[in-house]
Amino acid sequence: MSYETITFALPKGRLLKDAVEFLIKAGIDASEVLSQTRKLVFVKGNFQFILVKPMDVPTYVYYGTADIGIAGKDVIEEKGYDLYEPLNLGFGECRLSVAEPVDIKEPYDVEKLSFIRVATKYPRITGKYFRSKGIHPEIITLYGSVELAPLVGLADRIVDLVQTGTTLKENGLREVDVILHSTARLVVNRASLKTKYHLIKPIVDGMKKVLTFNQI
Repeated sequence: MSYETITFALPKGRLLKDAVEFLIKAGIDASEVLSQTRKLVFVKGNFQFILVKPMDVPTYVYYGTADIGIAGKDVIEEKGYDLYEPLNLGFGECRLSVAEPVDIKEPYDVEKLSFIRVATKYPRITGKYFRSKGIHPEIITLYGSVELAPLVGLADRIVDLVQTGTTLKENGLREVDVILHSTARLVVNRASLKTKYHLIKPIVDGMKKVLTFNQI
């Protein structure tokens, strides 16, 4: 491509449809991303869209492969990269919570716990949270169904994303603490913000207008 482009890193999965619809409202035609295809890279005018795993969005943006990304606050906090985060996009609302078996012998009490064995996809956030409470955590990092861990004795408790709580209930678990509330955020590579400011500012301004309109 001989002309200047802006590359977006978009998350596969639950946030993708809302992310694309938001971009369209902001005047960025990313509709092809939702087509039934195995493609991972899409180009429309001077915009390029790459589809990546949600947890990888901040990585692609931080290292400059993408100029802009849309990611959940949970993922941004877990990765801990120095990214410019100008907007809370408001969709994809969920929470990162501690859960335990309903029949656990010693129910969760942060005032009494000194040690916790917990399974999670979020080791950084989990460790930081429990250490801030004076609790020593043994963290088991999983990438599959975290809810399984307490059922088979791998961990006493879990830290995972919760939307409705249905999955927890179906697996005999209960939510006992909320670590953080998460929504989709816009993240920007700091170098791109300087070198492509003339392209990125109109994008951010367009998104601000969408958010303002949504609040009316």
